[in-house]
Amino acid sequence: MAVPALALALFALDGLLAVGLRMAVQLRRTGATGFKGMGRSSRPAERVGGLLFVGAVALCAAGPALQLAGTVNPLQALSGDGAHVIGIALASAGIAITLFAQLAMGDGWRIGVDPGERTELVTHGPFALVRNPIYAAMIPSFWGVALLAANIVTLAGALLLVAALELQTRLVEEPYLAAVHGEVYAAYAARVGRFAPTIGRRRLDADAPR
Repeated sequence: MAVPALALALFALDGLLAVGLRMAVQLRRTGATGFKGMGRSSRPAERVGGLLFVGAVALCAAGPALQLAGTVNPLQALSGDGAHVIGIALASAGIAITLFAQLAMGDGWRIGVDPGERTELVTHGPFALVRNPIYAAMIPSFWGVALLAANIVTLAGALLLVAALELQTRLVEEPYLAAVHGEVYAAYAARVGRFAPTIGRRRLDADAPR
């Protein structure tokens, strides 16, 4: 299998398991898919974050396909065997950790934020290490695909993903959790990092994230 084809296969597998399978499991367990989406009442930040995420997915899917078709050329500096091995490792680890973190959320798993919903604050398992382990796992997964199909399109998608997740967590999800869980979330966010342990912890005496 050509390396860009492997990138495309891993990216498709990630989407199938992290979205398709997880929604099916949620539907069976709760009677709902867990997909909240973006309603008419969604704030601008949520809409922009959603558009950036869709753009990231589209670019990371298009990059390997365009490289296979010969439309875009790979970046030679990132096309060696070493980069490919790292790419496979990152993508595989990202997929596995994403699924693990999703399962740790139990029935509280969702895609999107419903301001009227009051979900349990999950702080065990991978959530004891980072506040957003699913997003934290998506980043190496996308960058793994980018290393397997290292062209300007795929790399742009991986960069766009980071921007989308930063915006979604800082301006949408963290304010929602702070409003719902109050001091409990404030204490949790003060001791646990956003995407990596100890990095991005919030100060107890300030609402703005670091």
